[in-house]
Parts: sequence; structure tokens; C-alpha cells
Amino acid sequence: MSPLHSASSTEPRTVDQDAQPRIVRTVAGVREELRSARAAGLSVGLVPTMGALHDGHLSLIEAARQRCDVVVVSVFVNPTQFDEQADLLAYPRNEERDAALARQAGADVLFIPAASEIYRTGFSSTVEVHGLTDRLEGAVRGKGHFRGVSTVVCKLLNIVSPDIAYFGRKDAQQAAVIRRMVADLDIQTQIETMPTVREPDGLAMSSRNARLAPAERERALALHAGLRAAERLAAEGERCCARLIEEAERTMASYAVRPEYVALVEPDSFEDLERLDAAGLLLIAARVGQTRLIDNLALWATNRSPLH
Repeated sequence: MSPLHSASSTEPRTVDQDAQPRIVRTVAGVREELRSARAAGLSVGLVPTMGALHDGHLSLIEAARQRCDVVVVSVFVNPTQFDEQADLLAYPRNEERDAALARQAGADVLFIPAASEIYRTGFSSTVEVHGLTDRLEGAVRGKGHFRGVSTVVCKLLNIVSPDIAYFGRKDAQQAAVIRRMVADLDIQTQIETMPTVREPDGLAMSSRNARLAPAERERALALHAGLRAAERLAAEGERCCARLIEEAERTMASYAVRPEYVALVEPDSFEDLERLDAAGLLLIAARVGQTRLIDNLALWATNRSPLH
């Protein structure tokens, strides 16, 4: 079967705005939902989410709708990737709202399992990607964070067996870990990463933004401002990564925000760069009040079009 080259995949169907996505809550249920599609040679796209959908998630669903015959959206707040119990408990959950937004964006199936369905009694297997997970988010949140991400994404890919799975570039290190896992384990799913969706003032969309008080919301612009300041300096010809990082940190300080880290890395290996001689990825993480935010931007040694 070559579903990505089927006639229907090059001519995506028109979304029926009144049609409700089918909600399934079990592994057996989602596989049964896809059985007839696979028999017909249709392509399947997966958008893994933890719910609290916003325009960033919807852009992924819309991208899947454009290329795939059947679009599955998973909504699962994965407990194993949270390093703080309070963060897990505070994560917003609104199934009815998520279902309505997913329907409008073109989802066919919503897979909304309970934790006990994903991690059944006696579950003891995990997936760990070494190297990429040792620093930045892995260092701040602990190695268990990416172990939880890799394990749940591996399970979702095995459960749904999508032709394409869609992820956002805002979680750049996560996307790199998933790409490496898929390549290492020979999982037959194409991983597509889509541009970061931003508010009009540049703040990267995140489910966590809703936790920001009005004054914190203004200070949160520090992340995007820091990225853009370094980008401007690079466009002026600065190639020393230490100076580019310093410029981002200086700009963030003007918003009274101190970063957890600012790093300029090679986009695939995530190794630190000393000079920006080709492509680099500038990553920032910071707490604004009690809310932890991340963002990133591609930088280039020449005036090429940015990735974000």
C-alpha cells in the first residue's frame, strides 16, 4: 500500500463543519476506527497533543488535513513527562472545547485515552534517546521528561501507525528527540515539524500562556524580544555565538526576566556552536512568575529565509 501517493491524498476532502469527530478512548477502539481506511489504502495523519488546544495545535491539524485522508488527533496529558506534580495537576483540561476546535480544523478521530489505558497495570517498558536528552530541557526538567515524551510518542505511533505525524517547532528539542527515535527504531512514520504560531506581538502560543497574569504577559515578551535581538545582531554580521547569546540575555533583562538558559546550537545534534558559520538554532527557556516558557528561532550566517 502506498497511501501517500493515492489520488485522495493529493485532493484532500472538504471538511464537513457539522460532522463531529469520532471520540475513542481505547487502543482497540482507535485501531478499529482506522481498519476500513487502511483497507481502502487511505493515508493517516496523527497530531499528538495534550489538549488545551490553541491556534498552534490547529495549524498542525490543518496541515494534516491538507495531506492526509484521515486525521487522528490524540488528547492525552502524559503524566510521565511532568517533572513537577503541581504542573501536571494545573494543566488545563476541557474535552468539549478541544473536540469543537479539532472538528473545525478537520479532525476525523479524537483519541482520548485514560492514563490507565496507555500505562496499563504492570507497564514497565520505556524508550530513551541518549545524547540529545542530556542538556537544556533534559538538564532542567530531568532525564525522565524526555523518557516520558519518547515513550508516549512511541506508543502513539505504534497504536495509530500514521503515515505522517505532525509536531510544532516551538518544542524544538522534543521534535529532534522524536526524529532521532523514529530513525533509530525504524518506525515507518514521517515526522513533519511545522512553524511556531505566534500571537500578534510575537509571543509563541502555548497552553501555559493562559496562566500568565496581565503584567506577566507583558514580561513574557522577553523571550521573543531576546530572540529577535540576537537575530538582528547576526544579520549585521556578528558570528560569535557568545556575543549573540549575550545580546539575547541583555534584552531579556530589560524585561526583568532572567533565563534558565540561552543556547545557540547545531539544529540536528543540539551541540553548542562557537561561531555561526551556517545554520544555528537559538533556544531560550525562562520562568515568568510561576509559568515556565520556551521559545526558539533559527539563525543563519547569511541572509537566508528563516525557518520560523
